[in-house]
Amino acid sequence: MGENAGTKNHQHQGFDISIDMLPRSDSKCYDDDGRLKRTGTFWTASAHIITAVIGSGVLSLAWAIAQLGWIAGPAVMFLFSFVSFYTSSLLSECYRTSDLVSGKRNYTYMDAVRSILGGAKVKACGFIQYLNLFGIAVGYTIAASISMMAIKRSNCFHESDGENPCHMSSTPYMIMFGMTEILLSQIPDFDQIWWLSIVAAVMSFTYSSIGLALGIAQVAATGTLKGSLTGISIGAKVTQTQKLWRSFQALGDIAFAYSFSVILIEIQDTIKSPPSESKTMKKATKLSVSVTTLFYMLCGCMGYAAFGDSAPGNLLTGFGFYNPFWLLDIANAAIVIHLVGAYQVFCQPIYAFIEKRAAQKWPESDFITNDVSISIPGCRPYKLNLFRLVWRTMFVMLTTIISMLLPFFNDVVGILGALGFWPLTVYFPVEMYIVQKNIPKWSTRWICLQMLSICCLIISIAAAAGSIAGVMLDLKAYKPFKTSY
Repeated sequence: MGENAGTKNHQHQGFDISIDMLPRSDSKCYDDDGRLKRTGTFWTASAHIITAVIGSGVLSLAWAIAQLGWIAGPAVMFLFSFVSFYTSSLLSECYRTSDLVSGKRNYTYMDAVRSILGGAKVKACGFIQYLNLFGIAVGYTIAASISMMAIKRSNCFHESDGENPCHMSSTPYMIMFGMTEILLSQIPDFDQIWWLSIVAAVMSFTYSSIGLALGIAQVAATGTLKGSLTGISIGAKVTQTQKLWRSFQALGDIAFAYSFSVILIEIQDTIKSPPSESKTMKKATKLSVSVTTLFYMLCGCMGYAAFGDSAPGNLLTGFGFYNPFWLLDIANAAIVIHLVGAYQVFCQPIYAFIEKRAAQKWPESDFITNDVSISIPGCRPYKLNLFRLVWRTMFVMLTTIISMLLPFFNDVVGILGALGFWPLTVYFPVEMYIVQKNIPKWSTRWICLQMLSICCLIISIAAAAGSIAGVMLDLKAYKPFKTSY
């Protein structure tokens, strides 16, 4: 899913209740909710969305198009882009409750679900969000280990002049990534990791651009566009059943690349008015989805044109033994740096939710509430919280162990896409829009919106089934903690 600067305030509210601020008399400095005047524009909102969306999901698009072919691949990508744009437009009208200009503001996605839908749907939304975030942490650990191995294997291959196949295990690299995340997880909250978010954004554009450039160079060198109209060929390597499951899994991979609606309310909360925030947000969404789709089409299609049926699950690892190998090392290093930062950005809401609930339940516990001040030469004293140290370390260890047990990047990405796309990108925005606009039940518009939601649910179920089938197939030839590449 996408995962950088735009996610900085992402889901910080969890199941919590928002506190409204009273309006201030000085309207020149404050907005109608008592907060300082928002300064965001069409351009800043567009930049936030593009930065948040383009991430590690782009690396699996060449593989996804290879499963679907030159006709269905781009068509499905355009379909997901349209659905994402349309539902995001519906969601933008839920930023303010009741009235688009003067209604009560919702600061986060969870706030909007709480104020418009309420009841059990709030808890369901929160559960899906946090489960999705946990899955993303697992997916990022796998992706980072693959890129670290790609650097090592590339250098090993060139040092041996291609004689050594350089097989190695992913486990040590996952442990290295996990240890790094344990250290960074001790940064208390979002306010203190803004620099990680900026670095992650720069890195995502770096490796995506290198992947695109290498795809173009590969096609130019061979002078041919590989691939077929119907996708990967059925034969000795792929049976008809496997092709079906892979096609379903490809839907999940593409859905993962487009699952960004959940951060739009937070971005919309930065936009100044007039004109109304929803009007500006619709324009920003239209531009950003168009730019993202163009970039995705270029990366996915050029990757497929370069590799054909053998397009890898992670585009950059497919170029692993090609020259200039130093450029690939830079791209893979950029992926690792990006994922180190993105992991923290996406895990901070989980950290904050658990720690706040623990503090509410055991307010008298010194283990949970007390901080130990540690002096650091040249810096402000670091406040170490023992509960934060233990709980966050256990969380990172759990995600690392699961990653070592299921080190299948494509399958995990597909499951994440299937898990998050329908409920977070389609169902809740559609349901909130219906309530917000008082659309009568069984009216033409209500039926059309429900049909859209049901169709996307079917696609999500198919994508989940394909990804789970992929995991089951991979497990047949898999030994725990001994996977090598």
